[in-house]
Amino acid sequence: MWSIGSCTHALGALHGVPLAHKDLFYRTGRVAACGSKIRRGFTPDVTATALKRLDASGAVDCGTLHMCEFALSPTGYNEHDGHGLNPWNPAHVCGGSSSGSGIAVASACVPAALGSDTGGSIRHPSAMCGVTGLKPTHGAVSLYGAMPLSATLDCVGPLARHARDVARLHDVLAGVDKADPTTCGAPKGACEAALSGDLRGVKIARVSGYYAEAVDSRIGAAFGEALRVLRGLGAAQTETTPPDMARLNALMHLVMSVEAATLHRRWLTERPQDYADQVRARIEPGLFYPATRYVEALAMRGPLAREWIDAAIADADVAIVPTLPIPTPTIAETTEGTPADIAAKIGLITRHTRAINYLGLPAVAAPCGFTHNGLPISLMIVGRPRSEPLLLRIADAFQRATDWHLRIPENLD
Repeated sequence: MWSIGSCTHALGALHGVPLAHKDLFYRTGRVAACGSKIRRGFTPDVTATALKRLDASGAVDCGTLHMCEFALSPTGYNEHDGHGLNPWNPAHVCGGSSSGSGIAVASACVPAALGSDTGGSIRHPSAMCGVTGLKPTHGAVSLYGAMPLSATLDCVGPLARHARDVARLHDVLAGVDKADPTTCGAPKGACEAALSGDLRGVKIARVSGYYAEAVDSRIGAAFGEALRVLRGLGAAQTETTPPDMARLNALMHLVMSVEAATLHRRWLTERPQDYADQVRARIEPGLFYPATRYVEALAMRGPLAREWIDAAIADADVAIVPTLPIPTPTIAETTEGTPADIAAKIGLITRHTRAINYLGLPAVAAPCGFTHNGLPISLMIVGRPRSEPLLLRIADAFQRATDWHLRIPENLD
């Protein structure tokens, strides 16, 4: 509490906390270029609901952060503004498309930042930069005033060093917004209140099959040790296998491509030269899918989400998999070579994350180790819809028992 004279006011949950955010959150009168050449001078006349809620909680908005062009890269690629650089090793990618958010938090420029996630864009930079990120249930946080990529897949969420900070931020952000009719209610303060540090009675599912097939041995070893820590904290472990992931990934790609192409159709016609080739190539296929296939893909989401939950989570409370199956690649590995080579590497980066958006499920990415060359490794906890309090309870308990999330790049020591 603070007072001036006889007036006493309650401090907000984020009073005085300096934050900065991905450059697709609109604030009235401030340029929001969305990492693009096309919107370089765009000044919105609205403010994003997410920013309004942070403002109301007392947070200080320090400005906008680097992002991939129109949120269309899992690596930090941006041909117009320069690629995002990993603070642990600038020769490596930092993750995207919320690249600046991961970099700023990992580099201790700000304690937390907002990102958006359509196929992994919060979880990729969290994993590659060694911070904690939450992709919430679709509809948990208002999308109003955030430039869309794919409206039925997009999510807004926080990145921070600690799961407990992510929990407080999500409690501020979540809830119904009249400006976004897709939003749903959220119990006030539910995430932070859930942080007990106790995992007794919690059952975790280690998902094999698809989620183990491409995992590098170094990633697998760190992931196995993380599961051992969780068991030591009282969690019970079971083994599960997911359903047909090729179908889920194909449907996610269809939905994202069609919705992105719908948004970009006029610019693709009038200003095709102002897109990076890698970005335009990801949008243009959406112009050619039949409308019937798009509608079918949307109609299948509910049944397929239930199928995935029944198979991958089954009788457990959450599923846990490596966020990335491979060590963080270099910028050269994701920008040089044939288009097929680049697409294959990007496909591996998004392998474990992209279907979760199609299914609408919440997921937390949290640090769980380092590779032989000093780059972070991350685990991903996936839950049933609106299970953010449980996901963050597990991540917080893990962080009370480990210090991976407290490590910072050597040049910042």
